[in-house]
Amino acid sequence: MGMFLFKRLATFAATLAAASLVVFLVLEILPGNAAQVMMGPDASPEAVAALAAQLGLDQPAPVRYAQWIGGLLSGDMGESHAYGTPVRDLVLERLALTVPLALMAMAITAVLALLAGVYAAAHHRRWGDVGVMALAQIGIAIPNFWFAILLILLFSVKLQWFSAGGFPGWTEASGGGPLQALQALLLPAIALAVVQAAILARITRSAVLEVLREDFVRTARAKGLSRQAALWGHVLRNAMIPVVTVMGLQFANLLAGTIVVENVFYLPGLGRLIFQSIANRDLVVVRNCVMLLAAMVIVVNFVVDLLYAAIDPRVKASDL
Repeated sequence: MGMFLFKRLATFAATLAAASLVVFLVLEILPGNAAQVMMGPDASPEAVAALAAQLGLDQPAPVRYAQWIGGLLSGDMGESHAYGTPVRDLVLERLALTVPLALMAMAITAVLALLAGVYAAAHHRRWGDVGVMALAQIGIAIPNFWFAILLILLFSVKLQWFSAGGFPGWTEASGGGPLQALQALLLPAIALAVVQAAILARITRSAVLEVLREDFVRTARAKGLSRQAALWGHVLRNAMIPVVTVMGLQFANLLAGTIVVENVFYLPGLGRLIFQSIANRDLVVVRNCVMLLAAMVIVVNFVVDLLYAAIDPRVKASDL
């Protein structure tokens, strides 16, 4: 177990380092200048150069990269050029919305997909299977932002059950509360979850069908175990490895998908912060936010690797 964990941690650290280098280099080659954007198109070259020196943009790229990594390791993300506040405070404020939104969307995705996938597998080649797979195919074809607009038109404009946008906050001091906040995140979470649930339902169905053909399932049924008990107690557990893999990748997609959905619902989350920072050429915020999203994806994959070993000990043994 120790060697397995050591290898995973080494891979985790190397992937983080590579991701930070890619994020920095990609943003370095982008056209434009943050100082020029802040000063305006009519600013003199001398004023722009002075502001660039003040922001540290005149230093060599390796020096700025080293300073950025050193700041990340010490918890200092720098200061936003556009907002004039520490990036860490901005990110923490926006994560209080984005993370619950992604987790809610992932929970909806997992519940819908597992129920639909297992049901379709249990009714293989019958009308229930055909109907679920048809709905899943439709769900895959629906863009998140278009489905979000449909949800707003139906539940906000027509039925007036939910607000069309905005976020009241998690506390009463901010004008909201936990219930109001969850209600404001429900439609965005559904908009994010519909495509991912459709994909995961198809993966779950295929994995369950493959396990159903195994000998141990026939043995369990021959010993008198009911079909439902064998399905949920034995088959689903052994079919979870490909499902968990896809769920890990999907959580990364949900985090990235918040950039679009948060703008549709006008939610002040991390995705909207990235969008506004790109428009303002606030590269300090963009760099740190993108790196944070990349780190979240890498952490999710690391957790998925550990879950492999918990679900199927053969994975851990084969890696030693």
